[in-house]
Amino acid sequence: MEKIITCQKAISNIKSGDTVMVGGFGLVGCPLQLVESVEETDIKNLTVISNNLGEPGSGLGKWVIQKRVKKGVGSFFTSNPDVVKAYQDKELEIELVPQGTLAESIRAGGAGIGGFYVKTSVGTKLAEDLEVKEIKGTPHVFRESFTADVALIKAHKSDRLGNLVYTKSARNFNPVMATAAKYVVAEVDEIVEIDELSPEEIVTPHLFVDAIVCPGGENK
Repeated sequence: MEKIITCQKAISNIKSGDTVMVGGFGLVGCPLQLVESVEETDIKNLTVISNNLGEPGSGLGKWVIQKRVKKGVGSFFTSNPDVVKAYQDKELEIELVPQGTLAESIRAGGAGIGGFYVKTSVGTKLAEDLEVKEIKGTPHVFRESFTADVALIKAHKSDRLGNLVYTKSARNFNPVMATAAKYVVAEVDEIVEIDELSPEEIVTPHLFVDAIVCPGGENK
């Protein structure tokens, strides 16, 4: 099956009400063209798992303004005042998760682990209503893992099979999200032939990737 497709075809797999993981820390490592392609649809009521919800009017921040997001699950929302206002106006639900716990919850979901115990957030409001268990004399809270219907991730290069190479901090949450969703779309800067990537530089193997989009190149 051909994996190199257009952004429009890729996002046609997102339905209203879906849970969508989106890579990136703010705009760094965020698949911005895929995010913008959703603007041409009527998709709404999304639960978005991402480190944050973009910046004012940029990236996932557009989805917030367009009221496409029902709930945001992440760790750093205060850099976008539109998110704060939507939350205060009760137009948006927010689930705050410590950043390391967020990454581990996604990794665990991709590994088929239902949940795990962690010391972080014990005794804080973030851990209210969570199960607490003492392990080796220290209280831990139970965190369920995260999975999603769709993951929109960003990589630097892909070969035609979908093996992915990332660059610098833009790698962030993208590799773990690639393992934790039913349908994974990778937005890349460049597509190369199958034998051009060194096995040592491939971070995400092609079996985790369902579709590739290259906005500046093929099938733009």
